[in-house]
Amino acid sequence: MLGTCRAGFALALLVALLSGCATDKAARVPPQIHVAPYDTSQGEALWAVVPPANESGVSFADTHLVADALAAKLDEVRGIACLPLNRTIAAMRALGISMVRTPAEARALASAMGVDAVVVGSITAYEPYDPPKLGLALAVFARDGRARVIADPMKLQTAYSDRDTPVRSQFADRPVAAISEHFDGANHEVQLALQRYSAGRHEPGSALGWRGMLASMSLYVEFAAHEAVGRLIEQERLRLAQPPAAQQAAR
Repeated sequence: MLGTCRAGFALALLVALLSGCATDKAARVPPQIHVAPYDTSQGEALWAVVPPANESGVSFADTHLVADALAAKLDEVRGIACLPLNRTIAAMRALGISMVRTPAEARALASAMGVDAVVVGSITAYEPYDPPKLGLALAVFARDGRARVIADPMKLQTAYSDRDTPVRSQFADRPVAAISEHFDGANHEVQLALQRYSAGRHEPGSALGWRGMLASMSLYVEFAAHEAVGRLIEQERLRLAQPPAAQQAAR
C-alpha cells in the first residue's frame, strides 16, 4: 500500500513538473523588434544619439537616462547599429559643443564620428510618478543630407549608378525624419502599446505583470524610446518608398 502511494505521488510530481515546463515554454514569446528599411548588403547603418535638451519644465528630467534608452533601442533595430552615448559626448567635447543647435552642427558631429546619422531632440515632458509621462521631440539628421536606400530588390535594380549626376538632397537643411510624441501612462492607447511591448520582456508570472513598467520610470523610458524609434523608422520607410521623381520635386 505504501509503495503504491509513493508511486502515485511520484507520478503526480512528474506530471506537475512537465505541466509547469510546458506552461513556461508556451508563455515565452519573442519581443517586438523594428527593422530598418535599408539595404544592409554592405553593412548596417551607423547612428548616434545626442543627449536631448531638457524642455520639460522640471529640473530632475534625466536626459542621460533617455539618451541611453534611445541608443539601446536603436541598437536593437535590425539594420542599424548605434554608438554608445559616451562616444557621442566625447566627440561633442572635442568639437567644443555642449549641445546640437543647428543642422550644420548635427552634420559636423556625424562627420566627426563617422556615422551615417545622428538623432537630436528634447524632452518635452517628464513625470516619473505612476502613471508616468514622457514627451519626446526627435529629429534624425543624415551626415551628408542623404540616407541609405531602401532594401527593395526592384528599387535596387532601378537605382542610380555611380555615373549618375548627384542630386542635392531635399534634406540638406532638414531632418530626414522627425517626431513629436507624448507618452501618457494614463492613456489607454499608450497602455495597450505598453502591453504589446512588454510581451517577451518580463516574466508572465510576476505580480504586477506589464503594469510593473508603469511603476518604474527607467522601464517606462525604455518603452517610450522603443515606440519613438519605431515611429522614426516608419517615417524613413515611407520617405524611402517614394519614387525618386517625387523626392526631387519636394526639394
